[in-house]
Amino acid sequence: MIEPLRHITGTHLLIDHFGGRFLDDPARLEAILRAAAAVAGATVLSGSFHHFGGGNGVTGVLLLAESHISIHTWPERGFAAIDIFMCGKADPDKAAGMLKQSLAPRHVELRRVMRGHSNHFSQPSI
Repeated sequence: MIEPLRHITGTHLLIDHFGGRFLDDPARLEAILRAAAAVAGATVLSGSFHHFGGGNGVTGVLLLAESHISIHTWPERGFAAIDIFMCGKADPDKAAGMLKQSLAPRHVELRRVMRGHSNHFSQPSI
């Protein structure tokens, strides 16, 4: 058995963007997420982006060989929820930096979870 405290499967970033641009533009969001994956050294396997129409937001995901990047936007609230999970040599912090630079939020909140680490949250186990 692998010692759980020494083996990290990957890094999972949970990012909230407040403000920013392109929150209702699925084509631009896909291009930006693809650029973020490339900067991180990740390999895009496929992507799917859906615009909810009528000034509403976008849900998009890139499936990566190293895991995934997803975004869910609420332009009416000026908010985007971003999820970056990468393993191997891919660097999720580089992807996060690219997204911040490209989307230009007013404020960013980031939570980092080291997946595969048994003590990463103080929440009770199920």
